[in-house]
Order: sequence, then C-alpha cells, then structure tokens
Amino acid sequence: MCLAIPVRVTALLEEGWAEVDIDGVPTPVSIALVDAVAVGDYLIAHAGFAMTRLDVAEAKETLALFAEIAAHYREAGLALHPPPA
Repeated sequence: MCLAIPVRVTALLEEGWAEVDIDGVPTPVSIALVDAVAVGDYLIAHAGFAMTRLDVAEAKETLALFAEIAAHYREAGLALHPPPA
C-alpha cells in the first residue's frame, strides 16, 4: 500500500521542483502538477510528486495523527515496517 503524505515546502529549486520536509528529512519533489507553490506551503506528496496543496490546519492535524500512530507502535514494541519474511 502506498500513502500520500503532507509535506512542507522549505525551498524552491530549479523549475518544477521544490525541497520539502518529510519528518525532518529534506527531500526533492516535483511540483509540476501544482500551480504557484511557495515556501511554507503544505502539499500532498506521493512517489516524488506533489499532487495538491493542503491548508495548514489540515496538514498539521494529519501529521499529528501520523505521530500518534508511530508513538503507539513504539510503545507497543511493534515495527512500523516489519522486516521481509
């Protein structure tokens, strides 16, 4: 299963690309599908492509839910990405 995630734009790169923050990791994504992207915008990204802009409140709420899920897994001693069988 693939998951599109909210990311925050930290820098505009060469035409059609932006650097985004993914849980503290700077990552380039294509912004060719989204008009007028600015530093500070939140986008929904999947497989290296920004698909749409997201409002700040919704992005922060979604990221908080992801953090809550990750914390639950850590507390339960479970791996978010189990090793392959």
